[in-house]
Amino acid sequence: MAAHAILETTGVSKSFPGVRALNQVDFRLFPGEIHTLMGQNGAGKSTLINVLTGVHAHDAGEIRLDGKPVSFATPLEAEAAGIRTLYQEINLCPNLSVAENVFAGRQPKRRGAIDWKTINARAADALAALNVTLDVTRSLDAYPVAVQQMVAIARAVSVDARVLILDEPTSSLDDSEVARLFAVLRKLRESGIAILFVTHFLEQTYAVSDRITVMRNGEREGEYLAKDLPMTQLVAKMVGHEGMSERLERDVAERKAAPTGDARPFVEMRGVSRRGLMNPVDLDIAQGQIVGLAGLLGSGRTETARLLFGAEKADGGEVSIGGRRVKLRSPHDAVRHGIGYCPEDRKKEGIIADLPLRENIVLALQARRGWWRVIGRAKQREMADRYIKLLGIKARDAEQPIGLLSGGNQQKALLARWLATEPKMLILDEPTRGIDVAAKFEIMDRVLSFCAKGLAILFISSEVSEVVRVSDRIAVLRDRRKVAEVTSDAASEDHVYRLIAGGER
Repeated sequence: MAAHAILETTGVSKSFPGVRALNQVDFRLFPGEIHTLMGQNGAGKSTLINVLTGVHAHDAGEIRLDGKPVSFATPLEAEAAGIRTLYQEINLCPNLSVAENVFAGRQPKRRGAIDWKTINARAADALAALNVTLDVTRSLDAYPVAVQQMVAIARAVSVDARVLILDEPTSSLDDSEVARLFAVLRKLRESGIAILFVTHFLEQTYAVSDRITVMRNGEREGEYLAKDLPMTQLVAKMVGHEGMSERLERDVAERKAAPTGDARPFVEMRGVSRRGLMNPVDLDIAQGQIVGLAGLLGSGRTETARLLFGAEKADGGEVSIGGRRVKLRSPHDAVRHGIGYCPEDRKKEGIIADLPLRENIVLALQARRGWWRVIGRAKQREMADRYIKLLGIKARDAEQPIGLLSGGNQQKALLARWLATEPKMLILDEPTRGIDVAAKFEIMDRVLSFCAKGLAILFISSEVSEVVRVSDRIAVLRDRRKVAEVTSDAASEDHVYRLIAGGER
């Protein structure tokens, strides 16, 4: 590894209205290394990349490239300086040929016309250097995502990239495709290119990384050689784990001592999977029980939930509900079988901000009934008022636009939406994210009361203490696999962290 960093930041800060996204961040990237940036959602990883590549201007601090201060006004300026970024969503033109994508915007010409023979030959050579052989004259969309990722890398390297930034490049790849990509990255590292790799997959991090920088709450927690940082310590540094409070310990003990409801499974998942999204998973959820999914972001928690709700169509395995095998081709099928789903991103996938609280609450019930069986306005208002009172939603009245409510009250409204359908099971994906502590405890108390009345609950949270506190059983996921399952009497926060990190099975 080189003695001097090729890309470096000192005291870089960046704020958005109401949010300090980066705070005095120091970072360095060396030629001939693969450096992984790790952190939970909202840690500041994407903002740091955007500042480095000219998407956002930094408010304070300094960025240096080859030891010289730089400030890129646009991503094009960063690219011209040799910094190339490959995002999770491949930014190529699928309707053009592979060769056209490699040389788009810089096509060699001969006598005033595009020299197609040279373009095709150079594109083939660029891919061959990455151990990829294919017909470069074919349309890019004729090839799978993994090959398209290689084409994007070939394009970056062919313009003399000195720094290659890969933001979640493996999110749509299977294990064999990931191995192929990593072989390419190691080859690029040997050629002296500096690679910044962003991922949520722990095992991938250790498979390819020389150095790891951990981000937490917009700050750099630390920089470590991968060989010197055990996986359990990496997890602890990412989440800021410092042990459970006395109150959480007491709540865990009470939950473990409580009855766990009917042991017969209401939902049975056997080998449910989707290629590139989730490896086969087995899971049982009984009525009157809470089953928690624990794991870091990218471990497969939300993917499991979406497969069960029909929001993603499984291509393997089977699901049984109430002892009968069913097909969940869409969310409508799941709702019809008594399953409700509060998604992770309530603003994008949950609430309809401009509609009143009343309409947001009755939305799922109206969809299940069909639009030809309209719920009258008076009935809607009656239902909305009942759930506003039941859940303690703080709003002026049922006609207030839901977008004007606090995050905690929006989350309560989503719970109300599904309770109005009288479900047999609820999937709760990060139901307490982004809300204050008081609202968190209030919502979780409501969840426990629903469970006591026989509701089956699949509970997902990034806060392991919260998962441990409420769950009867905990399925631990890592790298889109279920790696362990523990019962409430065997679960502790430290134990689950060790399972997430692969410290024990």
